[in-house]
Amino acid sequence: MVTTAIGASMRGMVLDASRAPLRLASLAVPTPAPHEVLIRVHACAVCRTDLHVVDGDLAKPKLPLIPGHEIVGRVAALGRNVDRFAVGDRVGVPWLGWTCGECSFCRSGRENLCAQARFTGYQIDGGYSEFTIADQRFCFAIPAGYSDIDAAPLLCAGLIGYRSLKLAGDARRLGLYGFGAAAHIIAQVARWQGRDVYAFTCRF
Repeated sequence: MVTTAIGASMRGMVLDASRAPLRLASLAVPTPAPHEVLIRVHACAVCRTDLHVVDGDLAKPKLPLIPGHEIVGRVAALGRNVDRFAVGDRVGVPWLGWTCGECSFCRSGRENLCAQARFTGYQIDGGYSEFTIADQRFCFAIPAGYSDIDAAPLLCAGLIGYRSLKLAGDARRLGLYGFGAAAHIIAQVARWQGRDVYAFTCRF
């Protein structure tokens, strides 16, 4: 294991209780477990789910907690069993942060439905800090053509929108319920593909 930055201190924004303001804290740089990577955070976007966590709309977050799950950074250290990445690689970390790998959902490529799933910035410390750790299985290599800031929202809004688009197959017409972050990103992709896009919104 490479020990870059491990044992040093870092700054992080910490949630101590639901509906409390985030607190700037000096924390120890975490040590990656055997299958984890330590990441120096370059960017972490704000997702509506982060606000749900802070506002207490999602029950039983890990507390104290470092929120944030649309993370882009570079690998600073490796757990001893990491084989997908090297120090210096640029990676992204999404909402889904860990699954059991053994249930029927995990074995069929539907890890997001795993009953034991754990989520970044909710049950696992996230990216509102200078460093974070992540399971190598749930990290993505980030292509050089994207800046850190441009890539960060793709780690949640982009992923869930693209998954839905893939499930729609080759449908010519797409209906998007609501028009938040995921919809506005995937609408651009769909229009580039030549599809007709319809957005359905609620009027209060």
